[in-house]
Amino acid sequence: MVKLIRYLLFPFAILYGGIVALRNFLFDKNILKSSEFDVKTIQVGNLSAGGTGKTPHIEYLIRFLKEEFKITTLSRGYGRKSTGFIVADDNSTAKEIGDEPLQFHKKFEEIEVTVGAKRVDAIVEIMSKENTPEVILLDDAFQHRQLKSGFSILLTDYNSPFYKDFMLPTGNLREFPYGKKRADAIVVTKCPDLLSEEQKAKIIGKIKVNNIPVFFSKIQYGEPGGIFNSNPFLLSKNQEIVLVTGIANPVPLQKHLATFGKKITHLKFPDHHSFTDKNIQQIIGTFNSISSSNKLILTTEKDAMRLKEFESLNELPIAQLPIEIQFLEEEKEFKNLIKNYVASN
Repeated sequence: MVKLIRYLLFPFAILYGGIVALRNFLFDKNILKSSEFDVKTIQVGNLSAGGTGKTPHIEYLIRFLKEEFKITTLSRGYGRKSTGFIVADDNSTAKEIGDEPLQFHKKFEEIEVTVGAKRVDAIVEIMSKENTPEVILLDDAFQHRQLKSGFSILLTDYNSPFYKDFMLPTGNLREFPYGKKRADAIVVTKCPDLLSEEQKAKIIGKIKVNNIPVFFSKIQYGEPGGIFNSNPFLLSKNQEIVLVTGIANPVPLQKHLATFGKKITHLKFPDHHSFTDKNIQQIIGTFNSISSSNKLILTTEKDAMRLKEFESLNELPIAQLPIEIQFLEEEKEFKNLIKNYVASN
């Protein structure tokens, strides 16, 4: 039924695509102006509406650069209840700055985390202070043409690449695939562990880019830890799991847990869902309905940022599963691209 409705909305997809294409043309011809800054800016984005793994790729860049350079992250703060420019601090909540920026702040306290829907104004604010950053990492700014990023990384999901997709609302694309030409590097994300050179070459051929390097990354799951403390949790055999997700694409996580042969009850919520007391009671009720004593509530790091606001969950075994990304190959080449840009004059 959903697919049928999407096909029926095809004329609107063409109209929307045309409007976006006109906007991009005006920026390309400098009729609409883009702002550029002296500070190094690296943006991580996509052509589709979420679900490509921007957050772990931003975290990868943070880990790579933070020891040598002063880093600031800038996000829109999707789903937050506040407005304007905000710098994260120890009192920040997901409602104030958004779940992903809060996650950055909790995991990397040594860097500055900021949110601001108007990226140009936000960078002016960032650069007006003392001790300005050397690198600003922009989360999901590929379509924010008012800002001309110094280096653009375009992500596309291996399971749903942009060359197989179409414009919203028929498909999930925010703009037509030729927007890929603005990228300085393209990363195919969420790849299987083993991907042959022949398979890679086939994907690169379908992406059809000249002189833009294409890389391949996969998700690496860590060990679960408590969302209210750092206590580790063990995923044991025959364990029953209540999986709570409010992310764009929970399928890779489901497949990962299925490899352990676990019995999973999945409570699926929309991406960036703002949990309510009713939702929390549903989670608790589902957990209590499982008769086995070997049970656990498991969620993602991003969802944990919103769930930890409900103290009633603190009485239950609830853990978050961290993820990182790993490049299948050519990681050194990717790092060199980033390092050469950041170190350039």
